[in-house]
Amino acid sequence: MEHPPYRLAGELDRFLGDPNDPQVTFSYARSVELDDREEFPADICRHLEEWGLADYYVPVQHGGRLHDYEQLLQLIRVVARRDLTTAIGHGKTYLGGVCVWVAGSAEQAERLGADIRAGVPVSLGLTERAHGSDLLAGEVSGGAASGAPAGGWLVSGEKWLINNATRGSVLSLLTRTDPAGGPRGFSVLLVDKRELDEETYRHLPKVPTHGIRGADISGIAFDGARVPRHALVGAEGGGVETVIKALQLTRTLCAALSLGAGDHGLRIGLDFAERRELYGRRLIDLPKARATLGTAAADLLLHEALALFASRAVHTQTAEMSLTAAVTKYLLPSGTEDVLAELTRLLGARAFLKDVFAHGRFQKLERDHRIVGLFDGNTLVNLNSLVNQFRSLVRGYRRGNGDTEGAAAACDLGLPLPPLDPGRLSVVARRGSGVLASLPGSVEALARRAETRPELRPVLAAAQRLLAVTDKVHAEMETHQAVLTDVPPQAFETARRYTLCYAGAVCLGLWTASADRLGEGATAALWRDGLWLRGALDRVLTRLGEPDAPQGAEPAGFYEELLAQVRAARAEGRLFSLLEQRDAATPTADRAATAAGENERTSC
Repeated sequence: MEHPPYRLAGELDRFLGDPNDPQVTFSYARSVELDDREEFPADICRHLEEWGLADYYVPVQHGGRLHDYEQLLQLIRVVARRDLTTAIGHGKTYLGGVCVWVAGSAEQAERLGADIRAGVPVSLGLTERAHGSDLLAGEVSGGAASGAPAGGWLVSGEKWLINNATRGSVLSLLTRTDPAGGPRGFSVLLVDKRELDEETYRHLPKVPTHGIRGADISGIAFDGARVPRHALVGAEGGGVETVIKALQLTRTLCAALSLGAGDHGLRIGLDFAERRELYGRRLIDLPKARATLGTAAADLLLHEALALFASRAVHTQTAEMSLTAAVTKYLLPSGTEDVLAELTRLLGARAFLKDVFAHGRFQKLERDHRIVGLFDGNTLVNLNSLVNQFRSLVRGYRRGNGDTEGAAAACDLGLPLPPLDPGRLSVVARRGSGVLASLPGSVEALARRAETRPELRPVLAAAQRLLAVTDKVHAEMETHQAVLTDVPPQAFETARRYTLCYAGAVCLGLWTASADRLGEGATAALWRDGLWLRGALDRVLTRLGEPDAPQGAEPAGFYEELLAQVRAARAEGRLFSLLEQRDAATPTADRAATAAGENERTSC
């Protein structure tokens, strides 16, 4: 099945050209060079705008080309696969505009959409030097402006560690508009720096960073900047709620950054293992290396399945995005960090060296990806969000509540997505999780198939164990459901386990709903006998502390099958993925590039 979002992503990838060719604008060599100079990738961003990527940051109803979030997820994944600095620097404009898409007026959205499509960078001003993720402690204030017929605000204070704070012309600014603060004491103001008196604001210096060195991570300080009344986004005092709902969308799209990083890391690790020789054998022939690559492949497909579901659930299960976004934003960055850590051990010294293997791309990739787990709500923020919903999640699971129809629609890749209704976004998932309410039914559907297909019986056994663990995790959640402040470490651990149960249920729902549609084509072998599902469930159970095999045992044979699929995709110029997409990085050129300057038989 040719899936439209993947087809569109392939079009962008082909437009950008082979990243191994240093002559193309968006090449690996160019990205590494800019990183060394800590320079913003301005020419690459202009190239992305030539294709029209910024149009996909703007919903169709506001003049853009954003039809659905699955589409945008795959486009950002293409950019992140080449360079996370560019993906984060350019994609920040979507983050800057999303508060307007969620709560702004039609006039605001049309005007901002026109700016974005014209290439105007937009930023989001949330965090402050003294307060970090504590948005209710924010001190940037907007006092009433006198002398203006339509009213307005005089904004003062400093926002810091803001992506594109200096480059951006427009800023969605969370502002304390009631001196008393509190949940209803903040508003979002759409501040256009082009309309401000230049004496009333200044940019703070770029902050040197370990990763994404070229990104504009800086800040902005206001001193009585006059902001007009029409800059208010949504209701006055509704800023925190608007931001929380907007972050549900942006946290979901952050999955694209981790997916792209995982794609790139696995490609480098595979090419190294194919060429490297140790003890008279190629590294790819050694059991430990094969196990590392096989489990990395399973992890990547697990992450892709969750991201694919989450991007569709934006449309079909909107009222539960407080839950889906938190699970996705926790699990993909942390899981991808684990994958990159394992690949680091595979690469050895070459994971840290520059200009030796793959032009030092891996060390840049690993540095850059560390930031993904920190912005838009870090690991603890997302787990804490889940802890705060334990009561409704436990109650919903016991009663079988939740939006099961929306979950089913998100899992069926053959169904078109309805338009997003931002009004359905909710601060909490009040009825529980439709995904986990659907888990028993998914296990039953798999059991019916396994009656006539013996090859599915090991997958069924893993699914039944997942269901049993999910029951136990909800029992653990029940002991912490009254926690609101001073969350104990055990509650965070339970929330972590919940994310894994959720991801396993997504994988099972996705396979049972879509496998019959995907039994043909280049990725059919992953779907036909439940191969990718088997690997994904094993990774979930392993992280839950309940693997199929005892600790220290040889990896199961399905990991060997997954590795064979990785190698086949690489040889055929395909992305290793659940759904088919050609890869603009040609394997012959990539392997030649990774070997540049390298004697593969050295002892290091």
